[in-house]
Amino acid sequence: MSAEPDVVVVGGGFAGLSAATSLSAQGARVLVLEARPTLGGRASSFTDPATGEAVDNGQHIVAGAYHETFEFLRRIGAMDGVRMQTALELDIVETDGRRSRFVCPKLPSPLHLLAGLLQWPALRWSDRLAALRMGLRRAPDPGQTVRQWLQALGQTPRLISLLWEPLAVAALNQPIDDAAATSFAVVIDRILESRAASALGLAVAPLSDLYAAPARTFIEGRGGAVRTGRAAVIGAWPAASLSVRSGDHEIWPRAVICAVPWHALRAAFWPEPPPLSAVFAAADATSASPIVTVNLWLDRDVTRSAFIGLPGRTMQWVFDKRLLFGDGASHLSLVSSGAEAVVARSNDELVALALEELRSACPEARAAVVRRAVVVRERKATFSVAPGAPARPAVRTAIPGLFLAGDWIGNDLPATIEGAVMSGHAAARDAARYLEL
Repeated sequence: MSAEPDVVVVGGGFAGLSAATSLSAQGARVLVLEARPTLGGRASSFTDPATGEAVDNGQHIVAGAYHETFEFLRRIGAMDGVRMQTALELDIVETDGRRSRFVCPKLPSPLHLLAGLLQWPALRWSDRLAALRMGLRRAPDPGQTVRQWLQALGQTPRLISLLWEPLAVAALNQPIDDAAATSFAVVIDRILESRAASALGLAVAPLSDLYAAPARTFIEGRGGAVRTGRAAVIGAWPAASLSVRSGDHEIWPRAVICAVPWHALRAAFWPEPPPLSAVFAAADATSASPIVTVNLWLDRDVTRSAFIGLPGRTMQWVFDKRLLFGDGASHLSLVSSGAEAVVARSNDELVALALEELRSACPEARAAVVRRAVVVRERKATFSVAPGAPARPAVRTAIPGLFLAGDWIGNDLPATIEGAVMSGHAAARDAARYLEL
């Protein structure tokens, strides 16, 4: 990029790249600066040095309701990197080893979900009758946790354990005794938009290949630039001197989109602009929730499903990357969301725990030998959605030309890919109007 960019996007995760590609598509000269060596932020991949396989830093699932995520993937030509269900289907193994499959039939929403619950062999009749009450659900009180809301709606302990808790923990990354019911209600409302909205999708390529590399190609192909390993500091005060400093280089763009995580927001500015003091205070007061992923290379294949739910366990899901990525992968990823209770355990302890739970769920794994194990901890994987969490800021700021983006910014979704992309697109729309594109 020879000329000064129209827009500098600080942060190269889903929010930053969706904003940057949207603006690039409208003819803006965009520069993306990412402090890490690779793009992707909290949804990225790395190469395991021992096996040469690409390993995601955490497992991410998309839902059919992720409309803006699909808009972003279509823009960069990456939709074939996601395998979507036609309707919600889940394979689960209970703690006593019983296996069952939850399948939603081809009916309009919410009848498809209710019919699926009525036909699910894992449920008793009392559970099925309780499921019908969800069709008459009322909005949660602001202070209710997810469990309190579900109990108030008459959901049985078994239905909570087998369905609502796994879905809530996966979506909110927080135990249902801690997470706010209002956040889960938003998720439920979105997945009940239609039968397709509740279907799940899995990446059939490592995250970096799925969206980061195609987004980079898209931006650079339209005259923009993407630079990794480039920490940046935004100078946004006084407002007349909006600038970005990266190393010894200072850039004076017409607009800036700050798309860093909430916990890195304050450090992205110097000096701290007084108009953002309330935003910084809210970010500082927002807690984090971790995710732990244990990746196992075994000496044999032990699953027949791309992913399996493990309700009642520390590792709530197991994903077979061989069945997702093909011959380029041979490992399993066991995921513990809302992992505050185990994130401090040693790698050996986490591997032993994951292997024990895998063997309890998959008999084929009981004789398997572990050839390699890699533990990934994202200690600040997501922001907390506990009741009473600080208010989340808007995309637009009081500083002309400065916009914020990120899963924590400008929407009421929990920390999801869709929330990040929605925020990135909103920032791009506001920046485009500001630039009169």
